[in-house]
Amino acid sequence: MGTFLGIDYPTWWFLVIGGVFTGYAILDGFDLGAGSLHLFFKQEKDRRIALNAIGPVWDGNEVWLVIGGGALFAGFPPVYATLFSAFYIPIMLFLVLLIFRAVSIEFRSKEPMLWWRKMWDISYAISSSLIAIILGIVLGNVLLGLPLDSEGNFIGSWVQLLNPYSIMLGITTLALFSMHGAIYLVMKTEDKLYDRLTRMVRRTTIFFVVSIIMLSFYTLLYIPRLSEHIKQDPWLFPLPVAMVLAVANITRQISKKNYMWAFLSSAFSMSMLLVIVAVELYPTLLYSTLDPAYSLSIYNASASEKSLSILLLVAGIGVPLVLAYTTFVFWTFKGKVKLDEMSY
Repeated sequence: MGTFLGIDYPTWWFLVIGGVFTGYAILDGFDLGAGSLHLFFKQEKDRRIALNAIGPVWDGNEVWLVIGGGALFAGFPPVYATLFSAFYIPIMLFLVLLIFRAVSIEFRSKEPMLWWRKMWDISYAISSSLIAIILGIVLGNVLLGLPLDSEGNFIGSWVQLLNPYSIMLGITTLALFSMHGAIYLVMKTEDKLYDRLTRMVRRTTIFFVVSIIMLSFYTLLYIPRLSEHIKQDPWLFPLPVAMVLAVANITRQISKKNYMWAFLSSAFSMSMLLVIVAVELYPTLLYSTLDPAYSLSIYNASASEKSLSILLLVAGIGVPLVLAYTTFVFWTFKGKVKLDEMSY
């Protein structure tokens, strides 16, 4: 099997997909978190400021999701097919919610009527919250495993996807995104809204810390398979330690009102959580609960070696360009939000 820098192509593509989805979680995570908190803002001006805080970046952040889906399809076609077959209903709901979120942001300011704006405010908050929960439910089932037959086909029902572990992970994802979004908003606001958001940051942080502790205990007690690799290799022990320290640093920076560092710690915590997920899954992508031999891995479900080598070159050019564009947009629209005639 061909390698690049001593690492085989399927592993490289596994890392690329993981990196892209991590970028999506960090970037669209604060958008979704801000949306989930939208109805807690009672004044019209506050809601407009919250919307305009994410206005220049929310649609660009979703590009990372498109790249991730395309990369999964190109690198591991059987996994893409099985995943979308198993999660057909949740994914369709996810896409509908993405549409409603976009429409809510764009349509809200088109008419001045109170009922019109309230309707889109509710649509925006509900769609943002449910998107976060669905992402957590999908990840929870990927970690838990799916009933896959010898051909890699999903033979279960979508109802069984709503199990206690995936629902708990969905709630934890919502808590993480809400905290991430609240920290972002407090960096973009001032005056009375800033004061209200500082209190909201503390509450969402408590919500996340409680959720992640409960999820961690549940995972260790009832799904020990998800901690086997770290238990077997002491060199991997720093990963969960770094994650715990990053979460602790969020609360520390919030207490000192260093919200930029709190936001970076939140992003790092998200990255470490997904790194731990990747470490525990590797080299498996979809675990079969019927028979581990039926599981889809990066080796039995990858595209051809030549395809992966070409795709790696394309990713090496495309991903940095998207990253550069994202950095440019954030730099251009840095600072506090100011409303004008062009605002939402």
